[in-house]
Amino acid sequence: MKAVGLRQYLPIDDPAALLDLTLPDPAPPTGSDLLVRIQAVSVNPVDTKQRAPRPVQEDPPRILGYDAAGTVEAVGPDVVAFVPGDEVYYAGDVTRPGSNAQWHLVDERLVGRKPTTLDFADAAALPLTTLTAWELLFQRMPLQFDDRRHAGQVLLVIGGAGGVGSIAIQLARHAGFTVVATASRASSVTWCRQMGAHHVVDHHQPLPPQLQALGIAQVQVALNLADTDRYWDVLGELLAPQGHVGLIVEPRDALRIGDPYKAKCIGIHWEFMFARAKFRTADMIEQHRILNRVASLVDAGELRSTRSTHLGLINAANLRDAHRQLESGGTVGKLVLAGW
Repeated sequence: MKAVGLRQYLPIDDPAALLDLTLPDPAPPTGSDLLVRIQAVSVNPVDTKQRAPRPVQEDPPRILGYDAAGTVEAVGPDVVAFVPGDEVYYAGDVTRPGSNAQWHLVDERLVGRKPTTLDFADAAALPLTTLTAWELLFQRMPLQFDDRRHAGQVLLVIGGAGGVGSIAIQLARHAGFTVVATASRASSVTWCRQMGAHHVVDHHQPLPPQLQALGIAQVQVALNLADTDRYWDVLGELLAPQGHVGLIVEPRDALRIGDPYKAKCIGIHWEFMFARAKFRTADMIEQHRILNRVASLVDAGELRSTRSTHLGLINAANLRDAHRQLESGGTVGKLVLAGW
């Protein structure tokens, strides 16, 4: 089968950073695995972090890729939710070979049915970031997707134009929050508004006066999707008593979690989308359920794909371009590739 992988961990401008490969087809699926024919993938910061330069050799080559949409070709003997021919989408498992290959084995508990109203490319943009945002908001935090008691409360999304921010804006707005996103460039401001943000403020400028100008003295929930260290102190100032902060980025230094966080009883919530698969938790099936719920919401017109750019076929050159763009820090939404 065709695949894109690496043998060394190199800077992305090195042509050997990602390579076009021909590999043996996977073995037939066992247990609860599906064998999926990959039609489209998208690229996330986790891909660039997994590929970051370090003195390690991979033999056989390592395959990355943690967002995919495709068609089920075969099922293991314990599979109950899918049959060959089903169209699916998922984010997979960071401990197993990734989806940048024509054929991919994945546990059915991590897989959802593809939204019927989206093509494979638009569907591939959603799984990882949607699971991250949904788990953070509605499973790590004590919030409810369909609970209109959030009406009148303010949710701040730092890094609103990124992949997670793009879907978090939509989910939070559906849940009834007044959503304030941060962005700094005209294109990212426009994108945040297209995703449904009520207000957009500049994260390169002090946040409190910008929020005060909007008549917002405090926020009930904040998602720091960009830089945990940089915004830690200001979020402690902005968050309301008994508010919540959600984090996805590893801090560079130790964080002080005492006052004002302690004095205000602010809940601190971490999200790592791969935790369920990595630790084989008893509730792995939750990702299947979330993705199916999201597919229904997309098909009902209540959520939209966050695909911003289609980079062409799945090959090493185009994946290197995607990694390069992500590492530049200037992308909005999701970058997708489709076809071989």
